[in-house]
Amino acid sequence: MKSVEIDIRTGNRRGLFDLTGACEQFVAGEGDGLLSVFVPHATAGLVVMELGAGSDVDLVTALDRLLPRDERWVHRHGSAGHGADHLVSMVASPSLTVPVVDGHLTLGTWQSIALLDPNQDNATRSVRLSFLKG
Repeated sequence: MKSVEIDIRTGNRRGLFDLTGACEQFVAGEGDGLLSVFVPHATAGLVVMELGAGSDVDLVTALDRLLPRDERWVHRHGSAGHGADHLVSMVASPSLTVPVVDGHLTLGTWQSIALLDPNQDNATRSVRLSFLKG
């Protein structure tokens, strides 16, 4: 198995961060297999979705409606509403797997792999990419 950890600079911005290019580069020339993407953080997750056409904004808006950024949460530290960040895994898993064929991700035309980070308190996130040859 081939594996690497990459750092994603999110700054103090909440939202989606495109990992597709890094994932494509990681599997390039590797043949057939499976790409596993894992984010080892309690307040971030991963999604496969269309980015850049408004869906990314819609996702964060829906997340804020579902998990309001206020002080209702028992888990309280960090910025206002941080307790909601700890529930992001109910909508975005910390891991995902994508088939790789001939060194290329088998994503659909409009699909991208993205880190969902609703937590503005962490400026950098780690993401583990692992490739298992088929």
